[in-house]
Amino acid sequence: MATDYDTPRKTDEELAEDSIEDLKARRAEKSSAMLDVDEAELAETLELPGADLSDERLTVEVLPRQADEFTCTKCFLVHHRSQLDHEDAVGLVCTECS
Repeated sequence: MATDYDTPRKTDEELAEDSIEDLKARRAEKSSAMLDVDEAELAETLELPGADLSDERLTVEVLPRQADEFTCTKCFLVHHRSQLDHEDAVGLVCTECS
């Protein structure tokens, strides 16, 4: 929460004058101002692990590996040739895996 350091501060005497009832009333006012969330609407947007997504379509276009890319034989990720570290007996290895 941001603090405004230019606002006047209460003295110790003014703080002592605040009664416990006033503080409880202020606390109740703040809690009633909170946003009410519809639990049913929240549950509809929630996706559980293992949910049936068979009717969903991919929205990402998948491209084949390009001529200037390689697949690392350790992490199996496709990297640009600039990330090639070395080639061992198994195949090409990226800089992150070496």
